Amino acid sequence: MNKITLLEELRIYLGAYYGVAEMDEYGTKVYVLKEIEDYIRDFIKANPSFSCDYDSECRLIENLPLKRKLQDSLYLLHKMNASYDLILLIKKRLKNIED
Repeated sequence: MNKITLLEELRIYLGAYYGVAEMDEYGTKVYVLKEIEDYIRDFIKANPSFSCDYDSECRLIENLPLKRKLQDSLYLLHKMNASYDLILLIKKRLKNIED
């Protein structure tokens, strides 16, 4: 089984941030976005030897398809034990994208 790299993990977290940002129907997304920002900050602090061009990575991820960002959101939100309501909204939105 392949282990994901730190860069890939950071990209998933950034994708999760941008995916949740797209969830306008979730009223308290601002709080979840703050939690994700903190999660990303903690990840970077926990890996001091890891370096990348953060702004460049953000631009790269921001331009990915919505489906990918929503999938990243599901991964991270489960890991964070986030609101099940938000997870269900994201799953519903993903289903609509796939249809």
